[in-house]
Amino acid sequence: MFPIRAVEKQNQAEAKSSKGESFLKGTVILTIAGFVVKVIGSLNWIFVSRILGGEGIGLYQMAFPIYFFAMTVSQAGVPVAISIITAERVALKDIYGAKRVFHISMAFMLVSGIIFSLLTYFSAGWLIDFQFIRDPRAYKAVVVLAPTVFFVTLLASSRGYLQGWQRMTPTAVSQIVEQIFRVITMILLAYLLLPWGLDYAAAGASLGALAGAVTGLIVLVYYHWRLNRDIERDYGVVEPDPDIPQERTWKIIKRIFQLSLPVSASSLMLPVVSNLDLMIVPQRLEVAGYSVNEATKLFGYLTGMAVPLVNLSCLITASMAMSIVPVISEARALRNKQKIYDTTSMSVRISNIVCFPAFVIVFVLATPISSLIYNAPGAGPAVMISAVSIVLLGLHQVSTAILQGLGHPTIPMVNMILAAAAKVLLNWNLTAIPWLGIMGSAWATAADMGVAAIINLFFIWKFMGYRMEIPQLLKTIFAAAVMAVSVYYFYAWTMAWWGIGAISTFGAVFFGCAVDLIVMLLIGGMHEDDLRHMPMLGKVLIRIFRKLGVFKAPKEAVK
Repeated sequence: MFPIRAVEKQNQAEAKSSKGESFLKGTVILTIAGFVVKVIGSLNWIFVSRILGGEGIGLYQMAFPIYFFAMTVSQAGVPVAISIITAERVALKDIYGAKRVFHISMAFMLVSGIIFSLLTYFSAGWLIDFQFIRDPRAYKAVVVLAPTVFFVTLLASSRGYLQGWQRMTPTAVSQIVEQIFRVITMILLAYLLLPWGLDYAAAGASLGALAGAVTGLIVLVYYHWRLNRDIERDYGVVEPDPDIPQERTWKIIKRIFQLSLPVSASSLMLPVVSNLDLMIVPQRLEVAGYSVNEATKLFGYLTGMAVPLVNLSCLITASMAMSIVPVISEARALRNKQKIYDTTSMSVRISNIVCFPAFVIVFVLATPISSLIYNAPGAGPAVMISAVSIVLLGLHQVSTAILQGLGHPTIPMVNMILAAAAKVLLNWNLTAIPWLGIMGSAWATAADMGVAAIINLFFIWKFMGYRMEIPQLLKTIFAAAVMAVSVYYFYAWTMAWWGIGAISTFGAVFFGCAVDLIVMLLIGGMHEDDLRHMPMLGKVLIRIFRKLGVFKAPKEAVK
């Protein structure tokens, strides 16, 4: 009965328009939003740093980790959990059940947000009394961040519900609006309150997070109204389906817990691993023969320059991971194994197609990029080795999302713990080797991502029989190798000719990407179907390549 009913409902789903974007279109939307948010955030720190100075920024940074921890514990993993459950309900055409999940999750997050906001507020004095926060002037900044936790938890629930409908535009727009109002408020209040003292100015800057969360929530209210309008148009009055049993409230809350807790634990692993790096890397660099100042500088090269470049390079795969979860959850609810397999295959393939060129750019141009962006050519070696992490992090992000969509969020969490243990072991040993130094720590970071990604892929094979397409992978590697040679000689030639680092670096990036695309098309590493699924540019590129004879025009189009 269930498979037949599932197929019927799937066919009905394809005819409805209240569904959201395709997961690749959602990926592009979230990627653009992520890039815009990062650019705005970078500009923000320039202005805020000039207003507050090092001491004021220090007060802000003392308060922010407390807020970040409370926010992570209260809502991390919730968007993924609600997205999964909503996507399942929508796939089965249980619209009433999907809306019920949202109402229950919002009520739950309302309580959670209030509790953690109050804990943040009342713990501020205690944290200072016991000297977890060393400077008592940070008290005001912690206190004003407390109500932000409440609004952020509501944001998490709202975004997860809309993502469950495969609507990524609301998340993207709300992130941009949130960042804009956050930045404006930070700069304005920091400037206006500075005459009152640095503690007031830091608190004013902290209020930016509250302003951003409130405006982001207002944006989502609008998108919820649009979604409800589309639901009424497509489904009419939403009532319980007598053929679909409704879960009890406590079971839905229990499922949210079961799905979100592993994701929350994974999120908490990031600051834990960062703190372990802080304890291990500088110490082992000193064992390798570096002075305290040199060890501090090298640690800054790795964590403050190389790692952000890696994360920026994986912006597309991070966005794609967010889009994959509801798609696979929907297919799993409909028992559509072929769609799960196809989505997995496409996701891994696109991850490699995107991340290998990014790896080449950062690896070959490590020193020029470090000089251009950070004015720190000494960061080149750390950046170069860290580039290896780009491919592995992309695979880790995508494979984690696939396992979450399959209903196994605990597996990526356990894998991250195992990978972190491997990283600690390698950090301890490799960083202390004099000829490796900070590059040893960079290799340890790459191994961290690699171990987690490989174990994830093993479980994906175990659950659904998917193996990475080796011929496709070899073609991608070959194209990347040709690209690496092209980038290297293009940069060397233009530097010898013009001697302008910025022009040579940007020129090498664009030239290398063009070479990679051409080689991939010539050796059959990229197919017309890959471009067809690419939003905006896909159809345009297909027309161009058909005119060039790279792709054959369909027979019905030939007169």
